[in-house]
Amino acid sequence: MHWPPAYGSRVMRCCTLLLAILATFGLVAYSGSSDTSIPMPSPVATTLPAQPALATDPALLGADLAADEQTLRNPSAAEAALVSAALRQQAAYRAIGRNPEWESAARAKMPASLVGTYDRNVSARHHLAALNRGEAKSTLPDWRIQPPAPADVLLGLYHEAEAASGVGWNYLAAINLVETGFGRIAGVSTAGAQGPMQFLPSTFASYGNGGDINSPHDSILAAGRYLSANGFANDRDHAIFRYNNSSEYVGAINDYAAVLASDPGAFAGYYRWDIYYFTTSGDVLLPVGYAESQRIPVADYLATHPQ
Repeated sequence: MHWPPAYGSRVMRCCTLLLAILATFGLVAYSGSSDTSIPMPSPVATTLPAQPALATDPALLGADLAADEQTLRNPSAAEAALVSAALRQQAAYRAIGRNPEWESAARAKMPASLVGTYDRNVSARHHLAALNRGEAKSTLPDWRIQPPAPADVLLGLYHEAEAASGVGWNYLAAINLVETGFGRIAGVSTAGAQGPMQFLPSTFASYGNGGDINSPHDSILAAGRYLSANGFANDRDHAIFRYNNSSEYVGAINDYAAVLASDPGAFAGYYRWDIYYFTTSGDVLLPVGYAESQRIPVADYLATHPQ
């Protein structure tokens, strides 16, 4: 496809959304497969109204990021604390990705147990920025931004798809994250890609087993079949490249998947990340509840939605 996904990718393959990187306020009709019912959360905004405030000193930013990473791994943390930590975490990695000279100072504040996670997240941001370079838009997309399916439901679907296809659950989760922010983005790409895993209808017809392209269940299992058919077991990078014909996309998926594999608790942060859109005015936050039926000028949106 030819638009940026939830976290900065741009789909060039036959079956992606575009990725990512997270629209009337309401939910897309995710009518799961005939034997699977996907409960969706009520349409209540779960994001902050504006981008989180961050320290401008890289060492302080790193210390705050380390604290937020630890909060996200605290099993007794309240949901409000988890959401705030995840949104600051996301914004911090985006800021560090834009300012590579900050990386060392911020990294020095990471506890040893989180250095690998930090390195992979920063690497993913570099890959997505490279993939999205030159793609800044002066208009915002005709998307709806909606709450994703519940986290436990999505995790169950990734594992179900892994059991059926042999494709690692963490790779399916990483693709779902990059393509649509776990289904937050509801919209059709310029190339016609649809659904939470961004398939062209023609490609989904080959791998969807007669299911619903907008169903998290059906689309996640279809992604497993697609990756498997493209040789994931023997050449993982080739299969991911077939999903989106870019080595930068492959790098980002591998980075996020590696974090999830080594630290399953990282899903708690990624799941709560917002959707940002790369524009000529910088990153623009599109919160849950954003809904436009046609593209709109960035300046018009920012006049009533200051960041």
